[in-house]
Amino acid sequence: MARRPDVANLTSWISTGFARGLAASQEAAIREKIILLVEDDSSDEEFTLRALRKANLANEVIVARDGGEAIDFLFCTGRYAGRDAAQIPAVVMLDLKLPKLSGFDVLKLMRADPRTKAVPVVVLTSSSEDEDMLRSYELGANSYVRKPVEFSAFAKAVGQLGIYWVLLNQNAPG
Repeated sequence: MARRPDVANLTSWISTGFARGLAASQEAAIREKIILLVEDDSSDEEFTLRALRKANLANEVIVARDGGEAIDFLFCTGRYAGRDAAQIPAVVMLDLKLPKLSGFDVLKLMRADPRTKAVPVVVLTSSSEDEDMLRSYELGANSYVRKPVEFSAFAKAVGQLGIYWVLLNQNAPG
């Protein structure tokens, strides 16, 4: 039986050779996939952005600093009213404890709307409450990740999430 490559080998393969071997149109399509990071803590925001860069993900990352801004981006309202509605995030990395609208409220609104119902949502939170995890999954989260306190563990987790959801995952058509 063939040995499956571990994540470090997969990351290395993607960052060193995979992108160079893609046709220009495929590489452009990957880079067009945006990531929506919904995070109100500036330290966690910077850690997440640094971790995505460290994983060699060159995708645009839009940062929403509260639940209301996330909804405005997703539904092209407020300051995002002129944005191209066809450009849906490849993944939403969503904190739960947010000002204006909680992460739960954002998730509920996303799953209630056909435009965002199938967008992958990774809850990326410091909450260790089992109730938060259960509620996230009940509301339609695709993944629930507790933020590690130590940066190297956090960087590794976020890098792996980014690679999976942006490069490997096949989003629903539509």
